[in-house]
Amino acid sequence: MASSRPTSPTKIDDLDPSLVTAFSNLSIPDSDHELVDSLIRKSKNSPKLIRSSMYQAPAEPAIQIKSWKMNEFKYYDVPSPFPTLARGLFTQDIKTGDGEVKHRIVARGYDKFFNIGEVPWTTWASLEAETTSPYILTLKSNGCIIFIAALTPTKLVVTSKHSLGAIKGQDSESHAQVGERWLRKHLADAGKTEEDLAKVLWEKKWTAVAELCDDSFEEHVLPYSSDQTGLHLHGINACSKDFITMLPPVVDAFAREYGFIVTPSTSLATIPEVKAFTEEIGRTGKWRGQALEGFVVRTHVSSNTEHLPTKPGKGSAASPYKPGSSFFFKVKFDEPYMMYRDWREVTKRLLTQGAKMSNVAKGKLRRPETREYVRWVIGEINRDKSQFKDFAKGKGIIATRERFLKWSQSEEGKKAIAQEESVEQEEKKQEDKKFGKTVIVPVAVPGVGKTTIAVALAHLFGFGHTQSDDVSGKKAAVTFVNNVAKLLQTHDVVIADRNSHLRQHRSALREKFKDYYPPVRLLAMNWSFDLPLSTIHRICGDRITARGENHQTLVADPKRKSHEEVIWMFLQGAEELLEDEVDESIEMDVEESLEDALARAVDACVRILGVRKPSVEEIGEALAVARGYKPSTTKKIDAEGAKETGKKPKPPRYYALLPEVDLEGLLDKYMLNDEVSAAGKDLYRRLLDGKRVAARPHITLVHEKGLPGDQALWDRCQDIVALANPPVFAFKLGDVVWNNRVMALTVTNISVNKDDQDPDAKGVEFVTELPEALKGKLHITVGTRDKDVNPFEARQLVLDWQDGDPAVEGRGLDDVWVKGRVKGLFS
Repeated sequence: MASSRPTSPTKIDDLDPSLVTAFSNLSIPDSDHELVDSLIRKSKNSPKLIRSSMYQAPAEPAIQIKSWKMNEFKYYDVPSPFPTLARGLFTQDIKTGDGEVKHRIVARGYDKFFNIGEVPWTTWASLEAETTSPYILTLKSNGCIIFIAALTPTKLVVTSKHSLGAIKGQDSESHAQVGERWLRKHLADAGKTEEDLAKVLWEKKWTAVAELCDDSFEEHVLPYSSDQTGLHLHGINACSKDFITMLPPVVDAFAREYGFIVTPSTSLATIPEVKAFTEEIGRTGKWRGQALEGFVVRTHVSSNTEHLPTKPGKGSAASPYKPGSSFFFKVKFDEPYMMYRDWREVTKRLLTQGAKMSNVAKGKLRRPETREYVRWVIGEINRDKSQFKDFAKGKGIIATRERFLKWSQSEEGKKAIAQEESVEQEEKKQEDKKFGKTVIVPVAVPGVGKTTIAVALAHLFGFGHTQSDDVSGKKAAVTFVNNVAKLLQTHDVVIADRNSHLRQHRSALREKFKDYYPPVRLLAMNWSFDLPLSTIHRICGDRITARGENHQTLVADPKRKSHEEVIWMFLQGAEELLEDEVDESIEMDVEESLEDALARAVDACVRILGVRKPSVEEIGEALAVARGYKPSTTKKIDAEGAKETGKKPKPPRYYALLPEVDLEGLLDKYMLNDEVSAAGKDLYRRLLDGKRVAARPHITLVHEKGLPGDQALWDRCQDIVALANPPVFAFKLGDVVWNNRVMALTVTNISVNKDDQDPDAKGVEFVTELPEALKGKLHITVGTRDKDVNPFEARQLVLDWQDGDPAVEGRGLDDVWVKGRVKGLFS
């Protein structure tokens, strides 16, 4: 990534004093104290809206710092439910001489900012009416945000967005620790000390905001060269209630003085110039010869603005900021990121499922570049699979892509891609079937976001949209299909908004429209089930919890989590989409954000249906409409989801960790080779052929049969499951073991997953209190020889293996780590 390093000024003191806004840190303004007071009150009344976590800052005597986190979904609400829009806020309680407690803002992030059109105040019309020049476009860095602030006049504190220090229960470095390590290096290179930096940040009451870009620690989409690895300084904020951020000349001079990497930027005078400039960059996805994710545009709200926010699509609207305040918005580019993500995901699948073209979803092969990438990477895997040994851990992804891009520029690569493009054109001619109208058929389970995407597409393109959740009665399925047909009378495209996870659902639509002329095209929007089911379950469960009561029927049950059983019902009954069931398919990704999922769907609609490509602003506006969607009908369900399961809620039979692992994908490479005995291979093949490999693997922690003796562990499991944001745990799969009846995986080294939040260290506390005797017995039952063998035998199998019983065979796995949550299970 090319850097921008102006030659002057090089120090803060060399700047025009009018550019530098400094505040006294000797006293705490009433507004700061009142802000934290308001956060405390609101978090007590609405813990799901605002929550805090306490951290021990590195100082003598000990200083405690509180991190505040807001519900991400609520930043879009107008009026805002939060007393601040800060995204990243750390505060400290200080006792005054008379015993009063005052709240100090230690570190402050930017206010939450939005994409073009995503909220009423970021339409181009609103921006032109309500903001003022200059418009500073800074490169949107591709890493992890880091805050650097003064803990005392001589001591610094370095944090990530919401935490600081080591991750409890983990040996690996946290983002904050890596940021602190890089800070020391930058200061040393600049001939500065931590005390020098602490002094200026304390005196001016500033937070330095940087992006940690270090591929050796964590790879993102864009690669960073050695000279661009470290902390990219892109902002300096006042530690205050109001959002006040320094102009780029101040930030750049500060970066040069203290050894940070300078963030590239450019300045434009008007919003029309910003629009034209970003649209031009968006055509190639490159700036100054380098790929980029987008720009953050920094400006100010006009001093004379008097507008109030309005609903999306209703014209000009002011930001929810005071006149004259700092104000950011972003312009994000979808490509080449969508393509790069596809390359990453298909590589993972080829590594786990086998390196052959048939293992790649057809929908991910629409680009000639991707098809050729798949052919190339299959060859690389078969040539030397060891070069991908850390790919599943997020390492080597960029290097693999760079090798392919380099090859694609060779004569051999150019020729291969040209041939793919030629094949694509020929196939398109041969398969160009004349369709009349189109029915978009989601293939999904609850929580993937199908209705949100449908609402956005309907807003963008005027598609018809009908929901099965709005239909009730004994013949609801027939009524729903008839509703689709009725809408086709007035629309060229209709979204049949139902999960359609069963083939009978898809065939009902095909049957309904089989005699239409011109033929009706069925276009699937397919959230495929090629991730471990436990992963899909966790993601969808979290989304249902986040949306609260904003659904016709399936409302989150925060106490017993009965909605999660509904998701399991869909996942276990779901049938994969076959090629001949639909005419075209949009391959969706359950892990993608709403923003990225909509971009994928829009791109496919433009390509397949020939609709006009919407502008960045129109897509942003559609996102706002989708986020603000409320169902037109609701059905009051029985207590805690009883209607969805068809029976009254009951307590779980046992609590278990649900590992997010595809057992077949994992074990095929260990059990189907010459290193395994004939008996081992025979048992594994028997499990495969009889479909006896666990589809929902679990690690039992405590069973109701163990009560009352295991009551304490039962209660701890119940408490961890009931948390609003339950921790995600990581654990190691040690050995696969078997006898002639059962096969199991041993489980060791349980800890809190380093990439997930653990507010108040509840996860660490849970792991610490697990009985030592239990840890030695933890296992996953892979499967039993037949239905007459009790899965419970796997526990004794593991104990026999540990005791060296010659009747038990086994082999070690190659440093396999998986993650999962604790769940209450019923069967």
